[in-house]
Parts: sequence; structure tokens; C-alpha cells
Amino acid sequence: MLQIAATELEKEESRREAEKQNYLAEHCPPLHIPGSMSEVQELCKQLHAKIDAAEEEKYDMEVRVQKSSKELEDMNQKLFDLRGKFKRPPLRRVRMSADAMLKALLGSKHKVCMDLRANLKQVKKEDTEKERDLRDVGDWRKNIEEKSGMEGRKKMFESES
Repeated sequence: MLQIAATELEKEESRREAEKQNYLAEHCPPLHIPGSMSEVQELCKQLHAKIDAAEEEKYDMEVRVQKSSKELEDMNQKLFDLRGKFKRPPLRRVRMSADAMLKALLGSKHKVCMDLRANLKQVKKEDTEKERDLRDVGDWRKNIEEKSGMEGRKKMFESES
């Protein structure tokens, strides 16, 4: 089996080599370099003429390709316009919590918590001077209740002496 494959590969390679030689013989005739200066200049002129013809052909092909691609884009646009505009279906309102929405988007593997207050830092509220003064003075109703009656008067006299 391997011998048959090897012979087939050799045949194919020799066939490719023969095709290459034929192509080169047709399109690239053997180059003979003339000895005199005028003949070399004539050869250069001929080569330049061939190069110019090849460049013109290349330019024409590029223009044709650009024109056909533009026509294709125009036809695609016309086709899209002819199909008409698509109506959007009315969307249903879904009542879903943020946690449930993130769980649906990210999948059940990811644990999602939208408790925004969970990661906040606790800050102690500092007492201002006014609040301290009010706390020290206390409630005025409490003071009046203490001073009313015999007990309150007794305390008043005791505090004065």
C-alpha cells in the first residue's frame, strides 16, 4: 500500500514539474542579452512597455472589482429596503428583583447578592457640642416633676445650703 502511494506521489510530482516547464516555455521565452548598447536599450524599452501594459491591466481589474463590490452593496441595501421594516414585538414587563435578574444572567453557579448596604463601612456618629449640652441639661419636664411637691422643695433647700 505504501509503495503504491509513493509511486503515485512521484508521478504527481513529475507531472507538476512538466506542467511548470510548459508554462514557463509559453509565457517566459528564454532571455538573450544582446552585446551592443543600442540593443540593450531597445530591450529595456520593450520591457518597460510590457510593464506598463501589465500595470494598466492591473488598474483596470481593480476598478472593475471596486465597481462590482459597490453594486453588490447597493443591491444588498435595496434588498433590505424591499423586505420592509421589522416590527418589534411588544415587550412584557417582568417584575424581578435585582438578585434574581443577576442570577438569571450569570447562571446559578455564581452567588449573587445585591444587598448594597452589606459592604458599607460602619461609621460612629460623633456627638456635636449642642447634643452634649442638651444631654447634660436633660429633659426639662423631668426637672419640673422632681421639684414639684414636698420632695422637690426639700431638695431645693438642701442644694442651697
